[in-house]
Amino acid sequence: MTWRAPALTACRLSACALVLMLAACAFERPISHVPTSFDLGPPPAYARANPAIPGIVLVAPVTAAAPLDDSGIVYRLLYQDAAKPQVYAESRWTDEPARLVTERIRARLGAMAKGVVAPNFGVRSDYAVRVDLLDFSQYFDAPGQSRATLRARATLVESDSRRVLAQRNFELERPAGGDAAGAVKALTEAVDVFIEELARWTVENAKAMEEVTKRSDGKK
Repeated sequence: MTWRAPALTACRLSACALVLMLAACAFERPISHVPTSFDLGPPPAYARANPAIPGIVLVAPVTAAAPLDDSGIVYRLLYQDAAKPQVYAESRWTDEPARLVTERIRARLGAMAKGVVAPNFGVRSDYAVRVDLLDFSQYFDAPGQSRATLRARATLVESDSRRVLAQRNFELERPAGGDAAGAVKALTEAVDVFIEELARWTVENAKAMEEVTKRSDGKK
């Protein structure tokens, strides 16, 4: 019977190697098995109080360059080819991320200003907020281990003079698991934090501009 032991051991080793190889293949790239569309969920209930922003704010549509100008959920495999953006085959956003973020920004600022309008609305605004979405992707550092990144540049403009009052870059990261659902959850959390930071930044700079205007009017 002992002569069979080496053959049996070899068979067991081969079987183990095959299992490990199949497992590695399974984690080689993220997969979404069921066709699914995602949005950012219902917006938080923003309580409307006395306007923190002294005026009407025009919120321009958020802009984004390729590959973020589509409804695909973008990811990159940093351990394989960091320069190659990819999208999930079966999971997508319900709309372009830039449009989803635009609606969130308008909802948030709408609860803080005298009013919020869109371009070509036919109403005069006091300030304009413009946001460029620079990154909205999932990054895999290793199979099954990823993080979601949101990067954006915001510009606050005085509407009458078209003067830039302030500009700021934002960057947020959240752990994102190993699939599309993890990316959506992490990016949604990042959007909510970004919008709160954007709102505070807008209030601070709009109030600073109001104080400058008051001092200037007082000297006349």
